[in-house]
Amino acid sequence: MSLDINQIALHQLIKRDEQNLELVLRDSLLEPTETVVEMVAELHRVYSAKNKAYGLFSEESELAQTLRLQRQGEEDFLAFSRAATGRLRDELAKYPFADGGFVLFCHYRYLAVEYLLVAVLSNLSSMRVNENLDINPTHYLDINHADIVARIDLTEWETNPESTRYLTFLKGRVGRKVADFFMDFLGASEGLNAKAQNRGLLQAVDDFTAEAQLDKAERQNVRQQVYSYCNEQLQAGEEIELKSLSKELAGVSEVSFTEFAAEKGYELEESFPADRSTLRQLTKFAGSGGGLTINFDAMLLGERIFWDPATDTLTIKGTPPNLRDQLQSRTSGGN
Repeated sequence: MSLDINQIALHQLIKRDEQNLELVLRDSLLEPTETVVEMVAELHRVYSAKNKAYGLFSEESELAQTLRLQRQGEEDFLAFSRAATGRLRDELAKYPFADGGFVLFCHYRYLAVEYLLVAVLSNLSSMRVNENLDINPTHYLDINHADIVARIDLTEWETNPESTRYLTFLKGRVGRKVADFFMDFLGASEGLNAKAQNRGLLQAVDDFTAEAQLDKAERQNVRQQVYSYCNEQLQAGEEIELKSLSKELAGVSEVSFTEFAAEKGYELEESFPADRSTLRQLTKFAGSGGGLTINFDAMLLGERIFWDPATDTLTIKGTPPNLRDQLQSRTSGGN
């Protein structure tokens, strides 16, 4: 992995009681040792693989103002990180669920792009076997489950300040409150809505195939084409490019897909991040609720699976063998 650390700082927030978080601030930056580089590379990999929300700084963002000064050389990175950790402590103290943790600030470069990563990491307890084959307690950073993380694309921020996607963050496992306090700390608001862009793409594809008067099989083939392209982009860590997708769909209609999308006003960006859960709807139907979970290939609708909207009834012809075995076992047993 071509990742180069420029500067990295680490501090700690310790929760003493429901109201107080103690600051423990380092007096020096971390040295980019092999272990530190491996840790940042792992954090970069895990973060890049997760679905993220996109945002931008508000004009009043204190973090953006001090970061800009730091980038201009008017403040050193350590001082910037120490002050920012203090502001994060103040925001966290407003929420009773705050647990503290290790606060990481890392300025690094990956594939010619500069980033600032801000994360709150937790230590977890585990066990290890030593060289004498004894079992001893140990601790490790829980990088895989880190959910208080944000990353600023410094290159994008400084070269394209009107962008709505230079800041990304995770929304967290415990709901909106995590995102709320972190957005307050960052002084940011949500920008590009990747899910909305993906939903708009799906609607545009369906309308495009309908206007081209394709039959059911042809429509599903187009959806599969779109899914394959988008999934390849997702796996490669690349964004969906409308022009490239339009080339994939050449021949479907006399009008190109980009022309169709622009003419019909779907308000799709020229490029936007792929959203895995939304794109899955191109090839599958899925839903759950009331103790019922259903997931099936889109091609089966109208062939083995039929929906009556008047009665909201789904009829399935031919059940999977393992489900059929369970049903037969339960009914034959009289239970």
